[in-house]
Amino acid sequence: MFRPARMRFGIFLAPFHRFYDNPTLSLERDLRLIEMLDELDYDEAWVGEHHSAGWETIASPEVFMGVAAQRTRRIMLGTGVVSLPYHHPLMVAKRMVLLDHLTRGRVMLGVGPGALLSDAQMLGIVPTRQREMMEESLDVIMRLLTETDPITYKSDWFELANATLHLRPYSKPHFPIAVASVQSPAGVTLAGKHGAGVLSLGTFVGQRGAVDPKAQWEIAEETAAKHGKSMDRGEWRLVTPLHVAPTRKEALADIQAGGLEFVKKYWEDALGNVRNVPRPDDEATLLEQLADSGQWIVGSPDDCIAAIEHLQEITGGFGGLLFRAQEHVSPEKNRQSYELFARYVAPRFQGSLDSLGQSYQRVVANVAETKKQSQAAIERAHQTYQQQVPR
Repeated sequence: MFRPARMRFGIFLAPFHRFYDNPTLSLERDLRLIEMLDELDYDEAWVGEHHSAGWETIASPEVFMGVAAQRTRRIMLGTGVVSLPYHHPLMVAKRMVLLDHLTRGRVMLGVGPGALLSDAQMLGIVPTRQREMMEESLDVIMRLLTETDPITYKSDWFELANATLHLRPYSKPHFPIAVASVQSPAGVTLAGKHGAGVLSLGTFVGQRGAVDPKAQWEIAEETAAKHGKSMDRGEWRLVTPLHVAPTRKEALADIQAGGLEFVKKYWEDALGNVRNVPRPDDEATLLEQLADSGQWIVGSPDDCIAAIEHLQEITGGFGGLLFRAQEHVSPEKNRQSYELFARYVAPRFQGSLDSLGQSYQRVVANVAETKKQSQAAIERAHQTYQQQVPR
């Protein structure tokens, strides 16, 4: 099983905000959240693009990332994701190259077909074409990033005429690129075609039943081999809801009201999904069922550690875990959750505790001899002093 030397942790910021909450203040909280994560040594923040349904209010992840970059020092910022059918591929590439320079290499490009059909409908895009449009666009973007000769290309929805990037990427050969994968094989197939990373958003549940992330990764590897590419599990990130508290009981109580509201008003009413849990009508235990089934990670630091280890086992190993950033709890509880994870969970998967534990065990095992030598040194100091004192 693959285990990265240092697993990356971060957030997937759609964002999700209640449609009746002040949107200006909500966006400011999003920026402050990324500032906090930067301080807590999180690795990444991926920012979404949506245009309808009221909850997800960032229309341009690139604009948001530009502001966030000025308020942080080291955290990587990714588009999570740019909906490629909504944009001309030359413009996507050029905006990302600009951000790459402005941030000195702190950006990542995440791409997808577009998550909300209501977005595509406003643009007159036929939903059944979104995935093929995504593939056509990414093919061109990869050429723009890796080729220097002018490109001429005519599609039924965009055109290039002797097009090049006159400003080349700051990162070499270019910034990291990842493809979103929810339940269909389209995302992992496209990732394999280009040897790109994968953002697995629907780790377990899809409209056609359970999603097997291990099988999806195998599709990516098979596709990569056909195109002379290779896949890197270190560039595979899973996205999951996550909340940490000192105890599992407290964690479940924290998210009860906000989590249930999200499931009912967004997941079901806005998206038309149904509850994929053993007892869908039991609202009192709904979030506990989601946690027990592995669809959400909710609990103590030890519970989170066990859940991540389980994810590693059933997937064969991955390189990053992103928390689906949601405002189920108060800002104070939210801060506590991220801090508990950073202090007690992340180090277990990043190798930062190994040498400390080994050092402690060596000292404990030798404590009797160390104490004996310490006492001898103190006694010798007393004797030396006595010999030097005039009598």
